[in-house]
Amino acid sequence: MKKSIERIIPRPARPGMVGDGFRVYNFIPGANITQRRISPFLMLDFNAAYDFGPSAVPRGVDVHPHKGFETVTIAYQGSVAHHDSAGNSGVINPGDVQWMTAGGGILHKEYHEKEYAKKGGPFEMVQLWVNLPKKDKLTPAHYQALTADMMGKAILPNDGGVVNVIAGEFNGVKGPAATYSPVNLFDIKLNAGKEVSTSLPAHYNTAILVVNGSIEVNGEKAPEHSFILFKNEGTDINIKAAEQAILLVMSGEPIDEPIASYGPFVMNTQEEIYDAIQEFQSGKFGVLE
Repeated sequence: MKKSIERIIPRPARPGMVGDGFRVYNFIPGANITQRRISPFLMLDFNAAYDFGPSAVPRGVDVHPHKGFETVTIAYQGSVAHHDSAGNSGVINPGDVQWMTAGGGILHKEYHEKEYAKKGGPFEMVQLWVNLPKKDKLTPAHYQALTADMMGKAILPNDGGVVNVIAGEFNGVKGPAATYSPVNLFDIKLNAGKEVSTSLPAHYNTAILVVNGSIEVNGEKAPEHSFILFKNEGTDINIKAAEQAILLVMSGEPIDEPIASYGPFVMNTQEEIYDAIQEFQSGKFGVLE
C-alpha cells in the first residue's frame, strides 16, 4: 500500500541566519510540524545553495551548548569545521556527515572551513536534530565522522542514480551511522526521468526534503526546496524525477516520551531543562574558546 502524503510544504518565504555562516530555511518545528508529530526528529534547518563570498575570517556559529539529543550535519556544497569542549575537531566536505551525540552535555562551535572561507563559493547544508530516548540522554558526548566513502551505496538500475545510505537500511543496503533509536536517513541523487521505490514502516514518521530539482512522489508533484510529510499510513514510496534531483529521506520510529525543549536543550521534563541550564552556567559542559 502506498504511503499517504499528509502535506507538501513549500519553502518558507524568507530564510533566517544562524550565526553569520548559515542562511537557513526552517521546516521543523516550523510549518506547524511539532516535534511530537515528527519524532524522533526535532529540528531541520536547510541552507539552500548560497554563495557567501570570500572571507578572511570564517563565518559560522560561535560557542554554544547542547544536551539531550544529536545534531546531524549533512554537507552538499562547501566545507564546515567544528571544535568541541571535549577536544574533538574535524572538517566535513561535500558528501560527508557529522553526527554529534550531545548526550549529557557539550560545548561546540561550527564555522566555514578556513580554506573554503578564503575562496568562497556555493554553500549547501542540512542540519537535522535527532532526539535521544530518556535512557540515553545522559550518554557521554561523542562524534561519528561519516565520510562520503563510508556511506552505504545503492546504485539504481538503468542509470537511475545512487542512494547514499547514511543511517538505517535502504532496500538491503545499510548505512554506517550508529543510532540510539531506529532511524533511516537517505541521500538520494536521482537522474532526470528516472525513478526509485522503497518501503518504510507505516508507523515511522517519514518525510522528504527536496534539496534540488523537482519530483513526483506517489503521484503528487513536489517542487524544489519543498518538504513532503507523510501520514502514518501505508509503506510504499515511489519517486520520479522530472529533472536531476537530490533528496533527503528521513524516517524514524517515534520516541513515545514527553519532550521538554528549550533552545539547545531537549529533555523529558522542565526540571531537567532547569538542571541543564544550571550545568551550563556552572561550567559542567567544559570550556571552549
